[in-house]
Amino acid sequence: MTFPDYLKEFESDLLKYKLGFIQINAKPIQEESTLPFTQSKFLGKPYLPINMEYPKDKAGKPMVLLAQLNFSEIPKLENYPEKGILQFYIPSEDWYDMNDYKVLYHTEIENNQTNFDFLTEELYSDFPVYCEHSLTFSKQEEYGGVLDFRFDYSFNGLDYWEFEEKLDDIQKKEIQKLLYYEGHKIGGYAYFTQSDPREYDDKLKNDVLLLQIDTDEEIMFGDSGVANFFINKEDLLNKNFEKAYFNWDCC
Repeated sequence: MTFPDYLKEFESDLLKYKLGFIQINAKPIQEESTLPFTQSKFLGKPYLPINMEYPKDKAGKPMVLLAQLNFSEIPKLENYPEKGILQFYIPSEDWYDMNDYKVLYHTEIENNQTNFDFLTEELYSDFPVYCEHSLTFSKQEEYGGVLDFRFDYSFNGLDYWEFEEKLDDIQKKEIQKLLYYEGHKIGGYAYFTQSDPREYDDKLKNDVLLLQIDTDEEIMFGDSGVANFFINKEDLLNKNFEKAYFNWDCC
């Protein structure tokens, strides 16, 4: 990484904040098309082992697959799985309350169910992802996240926003790529439209970003919001996803 001249004096400090992450490129698939059950995706039909019950919400209704990550398709990222399928389910209607969701991890891929006729169209009528997306992945690096509570840096007495205000348009785009990464991602620094929930709870301060899904052309959380799943670092290392939790906010 080569820092631009106007950041050279801060380079040694910013290098301490470096984190790798996986950028997710989500592409809506053609109408009437479907992706294979085991493929990484937003929305769509999940991989589900035979004899495993499909996840239901507290009201007993089938949940909807928000995202599925097949780590065999994803570049290696430190501390994150190298194989297996990780799934994120939320209710079809009451997802905005953030108190009912399931995160499932399938270590091995076996024979899977193929009949999901019970996932009727009405389940998707109030869902934040409007259509099925195929996902591709690339490994990237960032050097801070201005909305992530872990990044608390002063540029010669100026906070990020004050410092950015002094830059020209080209410089602003450069620094945003380093320190202000929006979009869909695995790991790295989290983006919010409001505030970081980990900042106000000491029990959450060691938690890391598991998955971020941002507003896109066919995705909308509230009013241009962003959704995050977090997990305790030790649980991530142990591949224990039961306590991963869901957060979203919007403008």
